[in-house]
Amino acid sequence: MPDWSWIGSLLDFCAAYYTTQLVRCAAFSFLLLGLVMPLRKMLFSERTFLRGLLWSSFLIIPFLGKLKLFYENKAVVVITGRITHGTMTCLWADRIYMAGILIAAVCIFGKRLRLRKSIAGMEKVSLDHMQVRITDVNVTPFTVGLFAPRIVIPKVMLESYSREELRSVIQHERTHIRLGHLWFGLAWDVLRCLLWVNPFLTVCQKQFRADMEDICDRVCIQGSGRTAHEYGMVLLKTLKLLSSKSEGMPPAVTYAGEREFADMKRRMGEIAGFRPYHKRMCAGMAAAAALVIAALMLAVHTHSYVKCNKDENILVYEYADGESTVISNNDSSTQQMISYDDSYVYVDSEAFEYFCMKNNAAGDVFIVFGGFHKLPGFFCGGESCLYETGSDAGVVKIPYERQMSDWMAALLKIL
Repeated sequence: MPDWSWIGSLLDFCAAYYTTQLVRCAAFSFLLLGLVMPLRKMLFSERTFLRGLLWSSFLIIPFLGKLKLFYENKAVVVITGRITHGTMTCLWADRIYMAGILIAAVCIFGKRLRLRKSIAGMEKVSLDHMQVRITDVNVTPFTVGLFAPRIVIPKVMLESYSREELRSVIQHERTHIRLGHLWFGLAWDVLRCLLWVNPFLTVCQKQFRADMEDICDRVCIQGSGRTAHEYGMVLLKTLKLLSSKSEGMPPAVTYAGEREFADMKRRMGEIAGFRPYHKRMCAGMAAAAALVIAALMLAVHTHSYVKCNKDENILVYEYADGESTVISNNDSSTQQMISYDDSYVYVDSEAFEYFCMKNNAAGDVFIVFGGFHKLPGFFCGGESCLYETGSDAGVVKIPYERQMSDWMAALLKIL
């Protein structure tokens, strides 16, 4: 009967490895939210595009868990050392964290799936050279889908709006698609799943979406050729027309419009203060933000551990009376006495036995070597062999069997 115990060991390793990183990322997300929220409220309260660009800084958060400073900076080690030790040793905590990610994903993306299922059966109508879905539920227009976006508008709006007003509604949803807001929404939801221990990512989702809506409104007003007053009147008509809320439709997971009067009031205030903007300047700001994010990503990559680090250490330990004692942990003299290839370990017997006698090694002597580490403390694929004293050969050749298959090693290296 095949031995499947390795699956549990692999899952436990992955849980500890990723929980250690994600808990660190969650800590950074608290700090970043504490910076972004005051900035958007005070310094950038009247800078719609800059407010939106602030949220792009969260793109680097999932990549901060392997920074070297968690092991090499004394102050950071003091602050985070206990947390790191806990995530590396408490498997129950790692399993709880992984379960939390799964539950969050089911809750968040389950809404997306239910929404897509409900949209699949809706009536299709061609508006402004685009096929849209019509719902009987009184909701504000919204768009769902990444590769094949579907715009949904309520039937009451289709029957009450003029062709020009419907064109404005469609334009607004198309702008969300063109600006990539649907992808931004997906990235935010993924971040909420991975860092579920930070509830403020969900609390601040309202502000995140509001900033995306404000950007879309500004782009639509300038691109439509209509005045801000005319654009605002369409929104007011929407609020009046859809004043009765529906409980039958799952909440839209992308940009489904504002559902509260207070939010619509805020949005109308932004529209009332509209001033034409320079497209080239905005494109330049977006390019500059992209360059900053790319530079930060490069800096993070440079100061992080790589996915797989070959372990050159050679460990010698003694096992006697049920206890193991480390004799040497990869000092220069050990590497001069011991070498290895894919099948054998080669030991200078005279030098090694003198070394063991000098360290009072009276029990079984084991040599541990090879393997790789993902992060300090996450060691994989090490090999070992037993050294038997009393050999007449100048160089003792010890065969060993590899403990990890090639495919398992390859899998762990890419995780």
